[in-house]
Amino acid sequence: MTTATEFVLTRAERALLPTPEEVAGYREHGWYLSGPLFTDEELDTLQAATEKYYEGHRDRTLAVRPPRLAAWEPSHGPVQRHNDYVHYESDAIAAILRKPLVGAVAALLAGAEEIRVFQSTLILKPPVPEEPSNRVPWHFDKHYWHTSSSDDMLTAFIPFHDCGVENGTITMVDGSHRWQELPSGEDSTRHFAQRDGSELESILAANARHNGAQVRKVPIIIPRGHVSFHHCRTYHGSGANLADTPRRALSLHLQDGANQYRHATRPDGSPASYNHDVLVRRTADGRPDYADPEICPVIWRGVL
Repeated sequence: MTTATEFVLTRAERALLPTPEEVAGYREHGWYLSGPLFTDEELDTLQAATEKYYEGHRDRTLAVRPPRLAAWEPSHGPVQRHNDYVHYESDAIAAILRKPLVGAVAALLAGAEEIRVFQSTLILKPPVPEEPSNRVPWHFDKHYWHTSSSDDMLTAFIPFHDCGVENGTITMVDGSHRWQELPSGEDSTRHFAQRDGSELESILAANARHNGAQVRKVPIIIPRGHVSFHHCRTYHGSGANLADTPRRALSLHLQDGANQYRHATRPDGSPASYNHDVLVRRTADGRPDYADPEICPVIWRGVL
């Protein structure tokens, strides 16, 4: 269980919090690049823990396998690796990801007093430029979170090393979180990996025209230890890894304390769902509890 004493920042950590001007910039642009939130030692520990994870180490496993679980294993070959729920399955990974400073930064950006983990995905982009999975087409995270009530959720993208254009860094579509989305009969809950990249590029362009906006793509150059945060409605993607080493990172999806499950439907009228819905405990009225501390632990609580 998390205790209040864990939600304490040192003076040096407080100096790394976003300023009011930076928070305003996040709300205007839909993304924010932090200062050095992680030390070299923490990232070395994190990478070592993920290597053990890839070798098969688990402190615990999910009680049920969700229907759309990303779970790379060696038999899948040199594709881009995605592994969900690593914060639950590995204590060593969780110990780094649950750093209160990360939650405090997210709390200021989201305007919240509580931040919980929503999901975590371990990512490895191999140095194979021609591999189709290495290119992540344009999408925004809220597409997959229809059953979440909050529009203030956000994602922390945490590379284990310097991350730039050459190795396929995350790229934001500036200001796209403020767009009004065009209605579509397409089931947008389908993961981008199951959708055509050119189709998603066309959807992005159409939404920009609908909002009288330009598509301004901003590659985020992330020094080691720094973290890129983006709003849940910010379009983003990434290019191929053109370097000679893997691009290693974690996407830490975060929810504000007000977020809860809500009923939602797909265009065909069938109920929408998220992987959590078969994993988390139930609320008193029988809904999936997105505040389940086992799956969605609190990483920050308090007024900053």
